[in-house]
Amino acid sequence: MPANLPPGLPIVPDGERASSPLPAAAEAAAGDAAPEWEPQAPFEMSPDDFEAAVSDALLLIPRKVARAMDNVAIFIEDDYVPHPDEDPDTVLLGLYEGVPLTERDSWWDAGSLPDRITIFRQPILDICTSRQEVIDEVVITVVHEIAHHFGIGDNRLHELGWG
Repeated sequence: MPANLPPGLPIVPDGERASSPLPAAAEAAAGDAAPEWEPQAPFEMSPDDFEAAVSDALLLIPRKVARAMDNVAIFIEDDYVPHPDEDPDTVLLGLYEGVPLTERDSWWDAGSLPDRITIFRQPILDICTSRQEVIDEVVITVVHEIAHHFGIGDNRLHELGWG
């Protein structure tokens, strides 16, 4: 493991998620060939069912990772609204807002709000065709955002197949 990563990381698919095809999906994402994409209708799922799928997905997060998290709240919103200085066509599946553990100092605890991970419902439904795909995509998204909490950047996450 590279010396610049916190202990216990990198987060990599371990193949131990018996109820989830996640490792195969992560391997496919890391492959060289670009998959053919065909437009599809968004998967239909009520907000309550999506929240339940997110809860199911959170149960698939490795325990070691969950225990290492510090002061993080997870939220669900329908869609990401780009800021005025961003491309208006920006689409995000998730967003981490906070101070990574690698950047916190002794003053951080003094009145700091929890870090925030937001999962965006509609963009995930737009790329999924089943409830299991929604759960898998939420796991990938949450792990990706949790990695930011641990100070891991997008380039490294893409190298690991969690992009």
